[in-house]
Amino acid sequence: MLESVLIANRGEIACRIIRTARQLGMRTIAVYSEADAGALFVQMADEAHLIGPPPARESYLRIDRIIEVAKRTKAASIHPGYGFLSERAEFAEACAANGIVFVGPPASAIRAMGLKDAAKTLVQQAGVPVVPGYHGSKQDPGFLRQKAYEIGYPVLIKAVAGGGGKGMRRVEKAADFDAALESAQREAQNSFGDPRVLVEKYILAPRHIEIQVFADGHGNVVHLFERDCSLQRRHQKVIEEAPAPGMTPDMRQVMGQAAVEAARAVGYVGAGTVEFIADGREGLRPDRFYFMEMNTRLQVEHPVTEAITGLDLVELQFRVASGETLLFSQDDLTIDGHAVEARLYAEDPEKEFLPSTGRLWALEFPESEGIRIDTGVEAGAEVTPYYDPMIAKVIAHGATREEALDKLADALGQTIVAGPKTNAAFLKKLCEAEGFRAGPFDTGFIDRNIASLGVGPQPIDEVAVSFGASALISREIERLRMAELQKSDEPSSPWSMPDGFQLLGLRSVGVPLRVDGERVEAREVFSREHHGASTVAFGESDPWADAEIDREVDAPHGVYILRHGRQTLVQPYDPFDVDLEHMDEGGTVKAPMHGKLIAIFVQPGDRVEKGQRLAIVEAMKMEHVLVASSNAEVAEIAAEPGAQVAEGARLIVLKTED
Repeated sequence: MLESVLIANRGEIACRIIRTARQLGMRTIAVYSEADAGALFVQMADEAHLIGPPPARESYLRIDRIIEVAKRTKAASIHPGYGFLSERAEFAEACAANGIVFVGPPASAIRAMGLKDAAKTLVQQAGVPVVPGYHGSKQDPGFLRQKAYEIGYPVLIKAVAGGGGKGMRRVEKAADFDAALESAQREAQNSFGDPRVLVEKYILAPRHIEIQVFADGHGNVVHLFERDCSLQRRHQKVIEEAPAPGMTPDMRQVMGQAAVEAARAVGYVGAGTVEFIADGREGLRPDRFYFMEMNTRLQVEHPVTEAITGLDLVELQFRVASGETLLFSQDDLTIDGHAVEARLYAEDPEKEFLPSTGRLWALEFPESEGIRIDTGVEAGAEVTPYYDPMIAKVIAHGATREEALDKLADALGQTIVAGPKTNAAFLKKLCEAEGFRAGPFDTGFIDRNIASLGVGPQPIDEVAVSFGASALISREIERLRMAELQKSDEPSSPWSMPDGFQLLGLRSVGVPLRVDGERVEAREVFSREHHGASTVAFGESDPWADAEIDREVDAPHGVYILRHGRQTLVQPYDPFDVDLEHMDEGGTVKAPMHGKLIAIFVQPGDRVEKGQRLAIVEAMKMEHVLVASSNAEVAEIAAEPGAQVAEGARLIVLKTED
């Protein structure tokens, strides 16, 4: 076994690797950026070393700095995790050149599968079916537009060097092709340093099914069954499960063998995933699945495979990297029950899933049988705009799919997160959605059912506001009591305390608040009938109703109320707390989150129509397009492309037409 490992990654996967490495008796070495100085994985490692500023290109993507730390610490191996440098052939080569074991496939396999066009040609020669489309090298926009016409709409534009949904655009009609191509190429360049794309036929009713393969350095290759990753949003996986609903033994055998042949074709070693798209219109059929790509690394969703096989994939990675032979054959592997994984993200489903940053004032997960939590953060940690906004992976394992989904829904309902907004309630509704439960489903399921999943603007939770306001008032009363006690040891007069003391009647006092950033007015109600007690009412809520909340979390700037998986931030309203730079609400287009202003498509004096693209902001590895909310004239451009912008920063000022 290898003596030590440097983890060239961060967050949840770094913590995951450290746990297994420690069980194997290995010394663990972390590298971190300035933004991650206090991160959980840094605390867990035996030693940790700073490699640069927060932007990944200046830290986690710096091969030279990572290799320098590995040499200085005498690391026997480097595990790349997933993302960042995990699929960079030059990184594997740099490890080999410096006598360091790369815990992954050989550079030749990474390079062979790294470009989608070349990979499709390679596996096609090995007898693996591929999606009809143009996979060539010519990148002229007019030529690609013509190919899309020949293939027939809808088509899918995909980055040649891409992965994780980056540089991917579905195009329904010819009129949208040019803008989609431009956006895909720009995102591909920013994410992978390579703007090239391919164009494929978009498969109707697509099922995204992937096969986990594993190979040692002695010619043994097996598959560890399939995972269904069809529940997606913006080509990003949301919930994954194993095995795939509706999978037959014959279909599993054919897909598994195709994946093994793809791995053999490139001399693969270690853990890898072969991804297929299946036409699910008539169920899963052996003649209707196509190779998409091979991920030459560990997958985010690997825990569901571990749950149904009983294997530790990271341990197998270390053992194979050490030169060991796989101790099992294909016939030794069986499926135990069903497993489901949900990706808990710091994002706001009520605001088109915009990333949400900030301090985690509370973070608690349930502990119950069949539930596994993989996380890289803890209470008090900061979710920054620099990296993927994943908070945790919540994995449930049960004897049946129904049992696994029940466990996952319960676990998500018991999860407590205060600070950044999360998709916890959205994930729970997905687990409970009748269409998903019934199966089969395809990659368009979320888009078709978005209205019933709690996505988009929601009414203010009146009960949450009432609880939050009551907590703020109680906090202020306690502060004043303490201040009064510090002045004198004499008992205070009840007339001097702002706690609603009165002799008779029912009265209410207005309470100005800020709820999730919006100005509202609640009322504090004092009642003789309730023994002189006071509470707060908002809207039509009954101030004395026996309502329940999940949790109340106090923070210096306000109170977070968690109720039914939804978070409401209640703060005192300060009329003098005005951000003069961002106060003109009328026609101002603001940055929806911290990020980089990639492009502005208009100039002062331009007339724009409702829905027209105005600008693009990139944050947490995703592009967010800002559009005009109405017909207007561009009055001012307040920021330059390429600039880092803060959440709420003025970008464009519009003069709305009457």
